[in-house]
Amino acid sequence: MAIDATERQGAPAALTRGQGVATLVAVALASVMLPLAVTAPAVALTQLAAELDASVGQAQWVQNAYNVTFAAFMLAAGGLADRFGRRRILVVGVVVFMAMAAVIGLSSNIVVIDVARAVQGVGAAGILTSGAAILADGFRGAARARAFGVLGSSFGFGLALGPLVAGVLVNLASWRAVFLMNVVLGLIVLLLVRAIRESRDPEATSVDWGGVVTFSASLFLLSLAFVQGAETGWLSLSTIGAVVGFVVFLAAFIAVESRVRRPMFDLALFRRPTFVVVVCQPFTITFGFVVLLVYLPPFFQGVGGFGSTEAGALLLPLTLPVLLLPLAAGQIAAKVPLRVMLAVSSLLIAGGSLWLMVLEPGQSWTALIAPLALFGVGVGSAFGVMDNAAVSTVEVERAGMASGIFNTMRITGESVAIAGAGSLLTSLSLRSLDLPFATDEQERTLAGEATQGRLDTGLAQLAADDRGPALEAISDSLTSAMHATFLGLAVLALLGAVVTFLVVKERELRKTD
Repeated sequence: MAIDATERQGAPAALTRGQGVATLVAVALASVMLPLAVTAPAVALTQLAAELDASVGQAQWVQNAYNVTFAAFMLAAGGLADRFGRRRILVVGVVVFMAMAAVIGLSSNIVVIDVARAVQGVGAAGILTSGAAILADGFRGAARARAFGVLGSSFGFGLALGPLVAGVLVNLASWRAVFLMNVVLGLIVLLLVRAIRESRDPEATSVDWGGVVTFSASLFLLSLAFVQGAETGWLSLSTIGAVVGFVVFLAAFIAVESRVRRPMFDLALFRRPTFVVVVCQPFTITFGFVVLLVYLPPFFQGVGGFGSTEAGALLLPLTLPVLLLPLAAGQIAAKVPLRVMLAVSSLLIAGGSLWLMVLEPGQSWTALIAPLALFGVGVGSAFGVMDNAAVSTVEVERAGMASGIFNTMRITGESVAIAGAGSLLTSLSLRSLDLPFATDEQERTLAGEATQGRLDTGLAQLAADDRGPALEAISDSLTSAMHATFLGLAVLALLGAVVTFLVVKERELRKTD
């Protein structure tokens, strides 16, 4: 149902109970697919790379390509949703997402898969920004908090069950089933979207394509710099060139956004300290979470010696709180200041990160339950709260823009985290790896493969008598690299807790209630 002229002059009417339930179910199911596209491939990547004989860099782009385009097109998707209709962009996003899932599941070429993952990220951007804007348009006050709590739970559902479901599918079928399951989910969503009321921003005119191009190029080059740094060295010409390109395009993006009448990234909002801290929450809340989701399963499967199903199950203490807590957090947010909730969430994440330094190859799974659960409680208590805080900083008609900015920061943080952590783990592992019987190239291959949970190619290049010592050495070096990463995540989360508590002003988060 399109909004009428009366609704265009003021805030659109809230949905009826029946409309609200149908809308919430459709958006929630669509949103489930997005975390599944990150967590499930993390478990399947080991088998995928081995079957397709993919290099370390090619395999890494299975994750990077998706996250780069997801983040890069978030603002464009928000602008398109505001102009052409949020329901329409949701449908387009779902169709693109499931079509690329089918291409990936049926392909045997790693380059085709990497390209399809990049296009799939574009579809994901359409789903996420339009879905959040649809909820902001249809719900008010406490109902909106509950709706965003459901949205957070849907993300939590995909995050919690993604690794386990992927492990089971890999064992029972193959890595292809991990991608094809999103085709089935997409078809269900398309049957439900007819219940959603169409809405748009009546003042939206055109999409800021200059901003889209410059931002996309800068983010791609930043991710490329991380990948090249691990593969060819941090001072290589290709790495330095990517960094320089990132800086140039980022400067161009800022210049473009400061000159257009309706920018997709309203730089004026960044004069408000509360807005800045709220939209940067993903860097302290989800940054470390996605690192664990992507790089713990390969650790468990590689040097840990666990199977794919076991690797997925080991993450349940981390992911189940993200499934169970967002709804409760939405209720608590009505009584507890958001700055307190978000600061406490970051403190819990910092504690969990430090505790995870007990991680060792071959240890009992029980040793990781408590630190993973503490980390998960920190993330879960923030999910369902962050989105509502972000869209509550602007008028409801600009909800697509606000959602686009916030989710761009969230997915940008995830993209940087995945690319950066992979390169960091490889570089730290390589630095402490000293094999007198191996060449520099063989050591580099071992370090890269260990990060991705596979060691077949690297060990096969060594003499039979050297493979045992090499496996023990790479296990120790990768574990040490993981510990250093956990320490860095703890410092980041602690800094985020302090800044959030000191800067966020509660009165600036209640504009649209």
